[in-house]
Amino acid sequence: MADQIKRNRKAYMRRGIWIMLSVALLVIVGTILALTEDTADVTQANAPPALQIVSVRDLAVSDVTASVETFAEVRPRWSADIRPAVGGRIVEVREAALAGVQVPAGAVLFQIETTQYDTAVAAAELSLAEARFAMLQAENKTTISRLQFERDSARAPNDLALHIPELRIAEHQVASADAQLRAAQQQLADTTITAPFSGFITERLISLGQTVTAGEPLLKLVDDKQFEMTVELSRESWALLDHPIAAQVVQLVDTVGTPMGTAIVRQGGGFLDQNTRQYRVFIEVSETNDQPILSGDFLRVLLTGRVLKDTLSIPDTALTRTGHVWFVDQNDQLMRLAPDIHFRLNDQIVIAAPLGGHRQRVAITPLASFLPGQRVAPHRQED
Repeated sequence: MADQIKRNRKAYMRRGIWIMLSVALLVIVGTILALTEDTADVTQANAPPALQIVSVRDLAVSDVTASVETFAEVRPRWSADIRPAVGGRIVEVREAALAGVQVPAGAVLFQIETTQYDTAVAAAELSLAEARFAMLQAENKTTISRLQFERDSARAPNDLALHIPELRIAEHQVASADAQLRAAQQQLADTTITAPFSGFITERLISLGQTVTAGEPLLKLVDDKQFEMTVELSRESWALLDHPIAAQVVQLVDTVGTPMGTAIVRQGGGFLDQNTRQYRVFIEVSETNDQPILSGDFLRVLLTGRVLKDTLSIPDTALTRTGHVWFVDQNDQLMRLAPDIHFRLNDQIVIAAPLGGHRQRVAITPLASFLPGQRVAPHRQED
């Protein structure tokens, strides 16, 4: 019995020792974990945060010549519906009168039947001959009467005695008959329809054998030599120009950027368009490059303006959707400003330099996460 009690005591003692060792081990592990966690926190809190990298472009403040860009349609100076001055049956349609043909000035297009106009000319010639004969008779009577009074050494009592009124009437009849003859000849000449200027036939409206009346449209003709454009400018763009603008040379560029030639400002700014309230500038196309300018072309017009002082030319990517530009100051801190935009040209925006100094750093790809005063790591990019 005593031996059994001793064995139980030894078992209890061994069990207690193991429990005490387990508790001690737990305490040691917990202490180590706590110390490790505290050390990690202290290390993370003391590490400085990484600065955001910002792509910037170092730009120089300079004076620049303004350029105003707009678009306009090329229009022919002359565009007309060709109409006959006389009526009649179309007896001939020339090849030049077909749609799409380019014709020179004076080219014959149509021929109207001339029978009635030949008759009118002949009748007018007869009337003129009769009037001239009557005038000769009146002149003869006046001469005989004057000689008679001279032979009798007498003075004619009045003009009737010398048949002068009859002579005056005869002279007017000759003038009238001569005018009627010229009118008849002109009508005969008008039976031949010619092109008043060189150009393209865009549409033919009548056919061979058709009877037309005076003033009825026959075809449409547009100029192929002289072109003009009408440009509309806002008040801001108008203020950028170097006035007066008459006779200034402007550049013409197509929609893909190919230079097409030059033009001359004929006049502009005399009034505002009643619908758009913009200034209208009238331009004459003067010289073209190898690629011809055609009627109906839609071209970019570049007008040279006045010299602007203290400007920056920034890439269009630097302007945010809200209309701001981000600058990086000397302390590498962000600054947000609303720029005064002068004009845009291609992928550049010319603004008034908002800060002092000769060079300024502009963030070329601003992010929505930018904050004013935020320190950044500027990364310089070349133009």
